[in-house]
Amino acid sequence: MQKGLFSPRIRCFPAFVLAVLLSLLAMRSAHAQPIQLAPPGDTPAAAGPLAQGLSAEFTHKDLAKAMKLVADWQLQRLPVEAQTDWTWAALYTGFMAVPPQVAGGKYRQAMMQLGGRLQWQPGPRVLHADDQAVGQMYLELYLLHKDAKMLAPMRERLDREIATPDDPRTPLLWWCDALFMAPPVYADMAAATGDSKYLAYMDHEWTITTDLLYDRDKHLYSRDATFLDKHEKNGEKIFWSRGNGWVMGGIVRVLKQLPAGSPLRPKYVALLREMAAATAAVQGSDGLWRPGLLDPGSYPLPEVSGSAFIAYAMAYGINEGILDRKTYSPIVHKAWAGLLTHVYADGRLGCIQPVGAAPGAFTETSSYVYGVGAYLLAGSEIYRTAR
Repeated sequence: MQKGLFSPRIRCFPAFVLAVLLSLLAMRSAHAQPIQLAPPGDTPAAAGPLAQGLSAEFTHKDLAKAMKLVADWQLQRLPVEAQTDWTWAALYTGFMAVPPQVAGGKYRQAMMQLGGRLQWQPGPRVLHADDQAVGQMYLELYLLHKDAKMLAPMRERLDREIATPDDPRTPLLWWCDALFMAPPVYADMAAATGDSKYLAYMDHEWTITTDLLYDRDKHLYSRDATFLDKHEKNGEKIFWSRGNGWVMGGIVRVLKQLPAGSPLRPKYVALLREMAAATAAVQGSDGLWRPGLLDPGSYPLPEVSGSAFIAYAMAYGINEGILDRKTYSPIVHKAWAGLLTHVYADGRLGCIQPVGAAPGAFTETSSYVYGVGAYLLAGSEIYRTAR
């Protein structure tokens, strides 16, 4: 350290204060250069044979086998440079969800190492939900280990957002997928700090987005305001399965952190019930959902990432007594069986639509990290009450 760098007043600071200051300076230095975004997936012309010997039975053994095959394949493909992008953040939530008894905590340990490499920093953009999503992994680890360095950068980011007035022209969470990216981070922060301001802000922003995008007749979300008047070939409104799956996953992750007596709970419970009923009504014969929920005939392939998020939310609803077990268990069983038909022998998970903003075309070999995250979330939630 250069002599005279700190004034006499600062030299009198307690050692821990200096440590915090130096840590913050190190974080800024570490993120002076932007992270080089890594491709979140690919679409090879061929992907080899599909997996054999995976069982759709809801036993711990069968679920663990199916999760480990896919999780290990994806873990080996983490990029050299750690990523904060939303695509990877969704994968991290899946790794964190895998029960330790499935793989001895291997995936959580990988996330610990990754968080440390990222200095527990969110993505670079303030007021952008995509760059908050990585906070779900950070805060889950904080709640396990109570290490302050895992909490501080994310808390600073959220506090800056809360202090920024709303812009009536542009809602903060203006696209429905954002309800998975940011609100769960605020709910996690409330659980980590005990400060209810994070739940109040989360609910305020969720309400703005819902008032804009939620169809209260169809009980589904438009992807964003540009889709409010767009329709499928059959005349139905466009409701993207992946976008609605993200929303349902976001509801789950908010409910996980809402205290039992929270006055917010009934609102999110009712929303999950409505969306579960709406999506259950359009489940495909293969157990999965097409990219356009209300015009399945226009889409030849199911979309695995949206389907997995929907299955995750339904499984959670069943486990928590929010959804009727007799009605929804067969739907989740059928969905999990359908997901397994898109696992390749090496562990690749296919039939995942690439990054986009609407239902679109893709191939059976298409694999993207957020779909793997959703698959692991679904399998882990099913595992929770399996035999």
